[in-house]
Amino acid sequence: MIPAVPATVDGGVHDGAQSANAPLLPETSLKGQRPPARQKRPSTVLPAIAWTVLLLALAGLVVYRQGHGGGQAAAPGDQVAAAGRVVEVAASRGVVQGVSEKSTAPALLGGGAYDWTNAMLAWQRTAFHFQPQKNWMNDPNGPLYYKGWYHLFYQWNPDGAVWGNITWGHAVSRDLVHWLHLPLAMVPDHWYDINGVWTGSATQLPDGRIMMLYTGSTEDGVQVQLLAEPADPSDPLLRRWAKSEANPVLVPPPGVGLTDFRDPTTAWLNPADKAWRIAIGSKNQEHAGLALVYSTEDFVHYDLLPTLLHVVQGTGMWECVDFYPVSAELAAGVGLDTSAAPGPGVKHVLKASLDYDRNDYYAIGTYDPATDRWAPDDAAIDVGIGLRYDYGKFYASKTFYDPVGRRRVLWGWIGESDSERADVLKGWASLQSIPRTVLMDTKTGSNLLQWPVVEVENLRMRGKRFDGLDLQPGSVVPLDVGRATQLDIEAVFQVQAGAAAAGSVAAGAEAPYNCSASAGAAGRGLLGPFGLLVVADDSLSEQTAVYFYLVRGADGKLSTHFCQDAFRYARIDLNLHAFLITSTLICTILNVVRSSRANDLVKAVYGSSVPVLTGEDLSVRILVDH
Repeated sequence: MIPAVPATVDGGVHDGAQSANAPLLPETSLKGQRPPARQKRPSTVLPAIAWTVLLLALAGLVVYRQGHGGGQAAAPGDQVAAAGRVVEVAASRGVVQGVSEKSTAPALLGGGAYDWTNAMLAWQRTAFHFQPQKNWMNDPNGPLYYKGWYHLFYQWNPDGAVWGNITWGHAVSRDLVHWLHLPLAMVPDHWYDINGVWTGSATQLPDGRIMMLYTGSTEDGVQVQLLAEPADPSDPLLRRWAKSEANPVLVPPPGVGLTDFRDPTTAWLNPADKAWRIAIGSKNQEHAGLALVYSTEDFVHYDLLPTLLHVVQGTGMWECVDFYPVSAELAAGVGLDTSAAPGPGVKHVLKASLDYDRNDYYAIGTYDPATDRWAPDDAAIDVGIGLRYDYGKFYASKTFYDPVGRRRVLWGWIGESDSERADVLKGWASLQSIPRTVLMDTKTGSNLLQWPVVEVENLRMRGKRFDGLDLQPGSVVPLDVGRATQLDIEAVFQVQAGAAAAGSVAAGAEAPYNCSASAGAAGRGLLGPFGLLVVADDSLSEQTAVYFYLVRGADGKLSTHFCQDAFRYARIDLNLHAFLITSTLICTILNVVRSSRANDLVKAVYGSSVPVLTGEDLSVRILVDH
């Protein structure tokens, strides 16, 4: 095994200490906290430590001072599609066992192995995203707040940078940004989890006790549910855990596949009978994804309820199910405890990670505690066929309620886009997303709002402001933010209403747009793309475009799409032939539409439609971390 490449950390943001005697981390501060709400902001670039950023205007558009009208409800995200591109699909290594391991599907473009250097690989290491010091990591597990510390457990391979030998890593933080790595929380050391300590959730009881339920893979590969508790509840760092003598506390019920029974949720208290409920993901013989519901009073003995929490045809195996309440009150702005009682002003979110496409889907609906059933508000955007948390690399997510910030915080596993060969060369694989605050969008009533936790803003060291920039069609405007490797960017774009109206009269309604099936930042429309180029070199031979794309439908209303283009195009001759009249623009397309010279990466266009209401600007926040 090639040893791990040491991290390139700017400003000491990522604490890699292993000793429990390390200095205590700073207390969390929620001063200036703002929810992930819809706000108008000035155009600002605020680098923690910066990298070259360029405003992108590859489309026929003019900047304007009024937000477009015609607000629309949140629509399901763009489908991830190859759209005629040739792809190389790598075989998944964990299908038989049924786990969320890394695969380089859906696309490795160009083939072959890139000649990575140690310097290149070291530069990829993040500084303010959570990562273990080395080796493979996947699902976040059992996040909670306990006696002054935020805890994050995660699936980790202590033996290498590829999936296998899954144990639970453990880290603690005062502020969700700086982390102290602790000894392993749980290892596969019993017959019931010898093939892996898999995904689980923490439940804090009213008396302060912690019940950690998790899935184990037995010596025969059967998925069972297991219970562990802190061996020393007085220890705020929870460094030792004791597995229950009653394990396994749950085995697959009749009619459920032996490898289709995993990932228990955080428990919630049912107000009807004052007993606890948990949900577990599964599927039926008709390939319908579903969530089983169990009742328990002591977390050792369980009753399988006769009704399913929910089932959706055609969605396949549900992994990492999450179930939690959100406030539907217009001015609430706070999260709710997992056991918050259903009723007026309270909705429930049901999330499932779909095993077949490795994406996290959610829906908002109503939970009936009398029947233990949940129903979506809109069946057209039910779980697995509608909204997603994230339209990039994001999977196996888990939320928890933070009583200090009165907020619900979301974690998600980012599997990156490297090949396994590159992971082995790096000595590590995967990271966790920036933790996000989650609220219901009470203006649309149909989707969630997400925003990086406010503590991230404490990393800002200096800032630069750029106001009143006029972006002409086909222009690329450089912004001098200095040399560095981390950025926190906030920007607002305004499209000139008169130009939009004139363009729509000339061209009429445009065809439906889809980020993933589009030509990316090289595809031009009446109002897009426009946005920013990040992590770009001086010659623009490498860059990643993050941009808006507006489409006017047959009803005359504008729909807004937000995309990220990491694709490298092979259709240069076609572009040159089609747009020869705009030679300056074509030179830009030929030179900049690529995110990396490396050919052993998954390169795709990610994105979705986003609801923009009347009077709202097009605002974007981008965090760059190497």
